[in-house]
Amino acid sequence: QVQLVESGGGLVQTGGSLRLSCAASGGTFSRYAMGWFRQAPGKEREFVAAINWSRGSTYYADSVKGRFTISRDNAKVTVYLQMNSLKPEDTAVYYCAAGSRPYYSSTAYYRQSGYDYWGQGTQVTVSS
Repeated sequence: QVQLVESGGGLVQTGGSLRLSCAASGGTFSRYAMGWFRQAPGKEREFVAAINWSRGSTYYADSVKGRFTISRDNAKVTVYLQMNSLKPEDTAVYYCAAGSRPYYSSTAYYRQSGYDYWGQGTQVTVSS
C-alpha cells in the first residue's frame, strides 16, 4: 500500500513563496505519475500540477502557470511543489496524489480519477 505524506504548508503573505513536499513509501515511486490538487473551503477539489514518471513532462492548471513548479526526486521518493507569487486565492488544503496506470493520456493527469493514492493534505494560507 502506497502512503503519501505532505509537508511544507503554512501561513504566508501575498507574494510570498512556499515549497510543499510529498514523501512516498510502500510502492514503486519511480513508476508513478504524481500530482497536486487543492481544495478551498466550500469548493471542489481541483487540479494544480502533475508530473509523469519517466521524462518528467509537467502539467499545470492555468491559474498557477508561471508561478508554481512541480518536480520530483526519484532517489528521495519525493515530489515537490514550489509555489511563488502566492495569492489569497491559492489558500486551500493541498493534496498529493500518485497514479499507477501504465499509460496516461495528456488529459488524464488533470483528473482525480487518474490517481490511486492520496495524502492527507497540508494547509496553505495566503494572507492579503
